Parts: sequence; structure tokens; C-alpha cells
Amino acid sequence: MKEGPDIAQIGALIGDPARANMLAALSGGKALTATELAAVGGITLQTASTHLAKLEAGGLLTQRKQGRHRYFTLADEATALLIESMMGFAASRGHLRHRPGPKEPALRKARICYDHLAGDYGVRMLDSLVASGAIDAIGEGLSVTPKGESRLQCIGIDVSCLKSSRRPLCRSCLDWSERRAHLAGSLGKALLSTFFDKGWARRAAGSRSVIFSPEGEKQFLSLFPLEA
Repeated sequence: MKEGPDIAQIGALIGDPARANMLAALSGGKALTATELAAVGGITLQTASTHLAKLEAGGLLTQRKQGRHRYFTLADEATALLIESMMGFAASRGHLRHRPGPKEPALRKARICYDHLAGDYGVRMLDSLVASGAIDAIGEGLSVTPKGESRLQCIGIDVSCLKSSRRPLCRSCLDWSERRAHLAGSLGKALLSTFFDKGWARRAAGSRSVIFSPEGEKQFLSLFPLEA
């Protein structure tokens, strides 16, 4: 009898093309209905409901009800990191199934990965924080330095408050387009929220793309000058 984690079960859940498409759509952090996810998966609503039930039973999705509607999201950040990492691994092996289009440059530049910044700008941000000494990178581990706490305080982020959360402060997340790490965790979320709150950036309608305003781009590049 085999013992230990059953990765075959998780692999089977993610391996179905329709379910993979739905999980990828949810990695943008938005809650979606079964009807919306059926359209993403290219399947009927009845078939989508069956797939969603399997994903929920497997611990990959969660749902909440609001009025007559049910909304689905990824179960947690760990699920989002798994999906993004698998996308990065697939891209690095040449397993690409998208066709280049108008959205591709914007997605590669800056996009939402669950609740933090990904793409070229996401990698640039982490690289700059590490290069400036704000974050220490030891292997795959990341930690905010005292210098980093002071620097982040200047843009309105209270690191001591974030540390009180049970969620990890800093996590490394493999970026599928850049194939390098960007910043996840409560700090990654706080930084993206700050960009939105300051009006530096906004989420593109119907897309995972993050669009920076001219002023927002200027401020971002000043704060994070190291190119990915």
C-alpha cells in the first residue's frame, strides 16, 4: 500500500482541459459564476457544474452564495501559487496553447495573480526590492529587512501590521510569462492594493491585465528601477 500525499488525484483534477481553463480564469482573483466558468471552459453549464463539484471536493475551489447566485473562487493562495507555478513550468517546456493577440503584451507587462502583481512589473518589483536591500532572498525564502520596513512605510505599508496575519508575509511565486519569481504573500497583496488606492493602476475590464496611468508608471519605475 502506497503512503503519503496523493499527487495523482490533484494532477487528475487539474489535468482536464476544461477544469484547467476554469482554474486559470480564477487565478485572476475574481469570483466567477458557474455560467461564466462554463463559457471559459467551452462546456455546457451542466458539465461545468459537475467539474466545479469535483474541484471543490478536491480542495481547489470554494464557493459562496449571494442571493440566487453562487460564486466560485480558488480555495486559497496556495492553490493560486500551484496554478501559476504549473503555468510557468508548462511555458518553460514549450507547452503553450494560446495565440498571440492584443491582450498578450499587456498581460506580460503587468497582471493580477490571485491578489498580487505578476508579469514583467511583478518580477521587476521583487528584483528591485532585493537589490535595494529591502528584502533578503535566501534560496526560495524571502524576508523583509528593517531597511525594507522603513522604505515600505514611506509608501503607506505597515509591515508590522502585516506580520500579525497568519498569512505568510513574503512568498516567492513563479511567474509563468517571465519564468522567474514575483512577490506573493500579504506584502505582495498590500503593494498591489496600494497601487490601486493611489490611482497609479487599475484592473482592465474583463482581463487580468493591470494598466498603469502615466503618473502611476512614473512612480512605479522610480520605486522599482531594476529591470526584470
